[in-house]
Amino acid sequence: MEVKKLSISWQFLIVLVLILQILSALDFDPYRVLGVSRTASQADIKKAYKKLAREWHPDKNKDPGAEDKFIQISKAYEILSNEEKRSHYDHYGDAGENQGYQKQQQQREYHFRHFHENFYFDESFFHFPFNSERRDSIDEKYLLHFSHYVNEVVPDSFKKPYLIKITSDWCFSCIHIEPVWKEVVQELEGLGVGIGVVHAGYERRLAHHLGAHSTPSILGIINGKISFFHNAVVRENLRQFVESLLPGNLVEKVTNKNYVRFLSGWQQENKPHVLLFDQMPAVPLLYKLTAFAYKDYLSFGYVYVGLRGAEEMARQYNVNVYTPTILIFKEHIHKPADVIQARGVKKQVIDDFITQNKYLLAARLTSQKVFHELCPVKRSHRQRKYCVVLLTAEATKLSQPFEAFLSFALANTQDTVRFVHVYSNRQQEFADTLLPDSNAFQGKSAVSILERRNTAGRVVYKTLEDPWTGSESDKFILLGYLDQLRKDPALLSSEAVLPDLTDELAPIFLLRWLYSASDYISDCWDSIFHNNWREMMPLLSLVFSALFILFGTVIIQAFSDSNDERESNPPDKEEAHAKTGKTEPSFTKEPSSKIPKKGFVEVTELTDVTYTSNLVRLRPGHMNVVLILSSSTKTSLLQKFALEVYTFTGRIVWRR
Repeated sequence: MEVKKLSISWQFLIVLVLILQILSALDFDPYRVLGVSRTASQADIKKAYKKLAREWHPDKNKDPGAEDKFIQISKAYEILSNEEKRSHYDHYGDAGENQGYQKQQQQREYHFRHFHENFYFDESFFHFPFNSERRDSIDEKYLLHFSHYVNEVVPDSFKKPYLIKITSDWCFSCIHIEPVWKEVVQELEGLGVGIGVVHAGYERRLAHHLGAHSTPSILGIINGKISFFHNAVVRENLRQFVESLLPGNLVEKVTNKNYVRFLSGWQQENKPHVLLFDQMPAVPLLYKLTAFAYKDYLSFGYVYVGLRGAEEMARQYNVNVYTPTILIFKEHIHKPADVIQARGVKKQVIDDFITQNKYLLAARLTSQKVFHELCPVKRSHRQRKYCVVLLTAEATKLSQPFEAFLSFALANTQDTVRFVHVYSNRQQEFADTLLPDSNAFQGKSAVSILERRNTAGRVVYKTLEDPWTGSESDKFILLGYLDQLRKDPALLSSEAVLPDLTDELAPIFLLRWLYSASDYISDCWDSIFHNNWREMMPLLSLVFSALFILFGTVIIQAFSDSNDERESNPPDKEEAHAKTGKTEPSFTKEPSSKIPKKGFVEVTELTDVTYTSNLVRLRPGHMNVVLILSSSTKTSLLQKFALEVYTFTGRIVWRR
């Protein structure tokens, strides 16, 4: 009977606790947490969130309940900053994060789920295995190991930014940020952002290498550099963090005043130029990520169609201002080489579109790397690649031979033939190797057809016998060679070893040094002002210790130099006597309690008064020499004594 009563009491207590917890969970109101009204604007919500986040951030607020309060503030902002979640909360009382469930099941499990979302209670908190497989499967495909990070992630970060989460077992906050992390991963991965997860318990070496000393931690990697995320883990903050990782000069704002200058830059930069027309005032993140991935091949610009004058550009290029449109311009700035126009274009479609237009119609060979990409080495008889090279002089404006070469390339574009040009004055050795008689082509353009046989520079080629003027006869001869080459590859009868091309666009040493210095300074600035101060304590301790030692040494040396200067400067009277050249010393008989100065001979008559001060209370490091003299020998012997002391000290200061 007693056991039965005890069992009923325990059951009643458990039910009571659950009821109290559910009621407290139902009491969660994001409007009340942020202190805003239900009609508050997004600006008011954001302002209130920033104020409360600064006040209750656990790194600044040492209150024991600061972390729980900060979590509630972040959760409230996550709901109210998203219009869809806010609307769902206003109608149904929750954020609607589990809309995949059936409506009947949502109503049946509403109270428990609402309690779960606000208290972040999960089976994994007690390490129960009921739901661990579902949680682990979210991050499983993104898990990173040290070798994978070094060999793949770091090199790939020069093409796209990476967002990495550091997690571990028994991490309460890791469970809390999991829904937000999953939502952000699904969005950013589709835009081209790399995702990674590091388990600090199993990959301690990698976690230490990344500088993550606590979990959860979120960091970004771009161009091999690591930046930590320090704001509240909400979708908008993570999106802004990824956008802040990208360089600020990736996309140029183009208007009707500068579009001609922007598109005309193809000749100097040796790149096609891309323009995006859209109705958004800010550049879309997808477009920025695309610009970062292809920054070595194309230049990107953005046209906001809402600006005055944009309609003129839209009419000129036949752009529908109500639909996002991407235009690619090559050598001709008045007519786009390719166009894509659609709403909600996927990243894969944009990548394919950009890849097909990575190079100019007749790109300039500015480096050995460009030569390898445009004119690849022959791999088999079925994969022959021919390069038609125009050797011409550099000119500020397009010359007639180059214009004719462009028109010929446009009319005879083939998969097996690539058209390129070289400035013969910049690549002199390369041009001389392909020209049979340099004197005959002096100051004129020439065309050669070549095929690369290996990476060491061996090629087979044929140069047109006459200089290229761009006439119809020149085009007819070149077309005949290309047709004959399809049937008889032996047409390329000449053989040579081409020298490596010099990099024309490489900055000089001073500029490279300045760029490296600016990058280093920016890294130090970010490390000081954006990293966790606890992580910076060893470095700050070292810096302040070095400064303390340095300034301490300087101060001590300054006092020492001041004393030495006073000791080395005798009174004005002594200087006057030194100038008159008098060498006869005079001696004082008064007792002196002063410390003898360096290089100064002081002779004092020893009496019963001065005996104690000069002999008994002798200072450490000082020595007195006592001469016992008679009245008759005192003057002569003292003079000789002074001269002897002078040879020892190096200096005598006479006193009268």
